[in-house]
Amino acid sequence: MEGPRTTDTTTHGKTPRRAAVASFMGSAVEYYDFFIFGSAAALIFPHIFFPDDDASALVMSFATFGFAYVARPVGAVILGHFGDRVGRQKVLMFTLVLMGLSTFLIGCLPTYDTIGWAAPALLVLCRLLQGLSAAGEQAGASSLTLEHAPDDRRSFFTSWTLTGTQGGQILAALVFIPVVSLPDDIKYGIGWRIPFWLSAFVVLVAYVIRRSLHEPPSFEEAKANDDIARLPVADLLRHHWRDVLRVICCAFIAAVSTVFGNLAIAYGTEVGVNASITLWLVVAANVVALATQPMFGMLADRIGRKPVFIYGALSSAVFMPFYLLSMSQGNELLTFALAILTFSCGYAAANATWPSFYGEMFNARVRFSGVAIGTQLGFLMAGFAPTIVTGLGGVQAGGWVVTAGFTAVIATIAAISAATARETRAVPTAELGVTRADAFREVKVPVTAG
Repeated sequence: MEGPRTTDTTTHGKTPRRAAVASFMGSAVEYYDFFIFGSAAALIFPHIFFPDDDASALVMSFATFGFAYVARPVGAVILGHFGDRVGRQKVLMFTLVLMGLSTFLIGCLPTYDTIGWAAPALLVLCRLLQGLSAAGEQAGASSLTLEHAPDDRRSFFTSWTLTGTQGGQILAALVFIPVVSLPDDIKYGIGWRIPFWLSAFVVLVAYVIRRSLHEPPSFEEAKANDDIARLPVADLLRHHWRDVLRVICCAFIAAVSTVFGNLAIAYGTEVGVNASITLWLVVAANVVALATQPMFGMLADRIGRKPVFIYGALSSAVFMPFYLLSMSQGNELLTFALAILTFSCGYAAANATWPSFYGEMFNARVRFSGVAIGTQLGFLMAGFAPTIVTGLGGVQAGGWVVTAGFTAVIATIAAISAATARETRAVPTAELGVTRADAFREVKVPVTAG
């Protein structure tokens, strides 16, 4: 008896770190693929996938970016179901391959000049596949990591899932910086395709790392005891519908990321900032976020999820107008400082905290489905934020007012929703999201046996 306990203790010490690393790498790859599309939608696609190279082309290009967010709720239901029934790790392997394949295919697409409107139609199809994949990535990775983590460090370990997302955005921006510097004939010819083709290599690396990770002990135990939900979505909506609504509204905060990483790029180039500089702003802010997000995760383990998340939401609303306004002032140092303040020291607090904050609202039977469905419905706001704000004039000279106002509204909704949630910092993992139905299942077997 002593031998197995020693082995389990050793494994428990290593597994949370392995889960965090696998989540980091998987998210980095998934969101490298996802974010290079965002960069291309702002800087490349309006020129090659649409007939008129004007403001309407930019709006349509941002609409293709948003289509992924239409597929994500559908993917959340499907992948959440299998993630809660078959296993987190198996679904995560599927999402990784699907994202890599769809991204590689984007790099092979013919342009509008070659096949007309079929070109943007194929682009939308590939983007829908990206969205289907992304729907399960963060929910699965954060659920798996949370269930492997010790009770008092869940927020820290799960924060690495979103830190991986920042790593993917850094890599995407770094790859696109030399692309936008190419002569137009090369940039709009083969140049823009290279970042999409490179996804095949980064997917292979993440696949090798992720395949060695095991399912969480709580899932294996539930499977052994035949305590897996037969229809997780039905169980979720019956017993956790309030938390699903809460996650949807809290997830509006993700729109800050698309405002920062996509709208700000388009706005910056409109007011005279060099395109490569706008990409370096994204790189700098995300590099700093690699350090600040784990620290915000540790802070949430000490003082709670709610105060850290609410600070991140409200500070994003406060800092964003200053960042956008600085772009038209010609002071690059000030713009870089405000980019880091807005994203790395503001939004990063909410971004680092939400994997544990949302995941801890649900029990293991429906956690994957709850986080996936709630976040993906909320992320619709993030997906169509560029289209909405661009249509309202947010990327024109003086459009910072529209963008800042939009950010303030969605951040306030997220903060208010978070304030209504239960604080789960001190709740043991086994007791998270326990409902009356769960309590009944716990006593049902011994009563029947008696």
